Amino acid sequence: MQKARIKLTSPDFSKITEISQKIVEVAERTGVKHSGIIPLPTKKLIVPTRKSPSGGGTETYERWQLRN
Repeated sequence: MQKARIKLTSPDFSKITEISQKIVEVAERTGVKHSGIIPLPTKKLIVPTRKSPSGGGTETYERWQLRN
């Protein structure tokens, strides 16, 4: 038995759900088994930066995140 895995990426979540629903409909029409829509985890880039620009005082950090 052959298996196919499709990964879709886009910045617009609504387009991904629309396309994946179409793929699932085609699979159901043709009688192919499918496991459904499984969302992938979000990639995170976390950058800790010092709050104080001069370096004096207590070490307090801000944590910035970039999510893809």
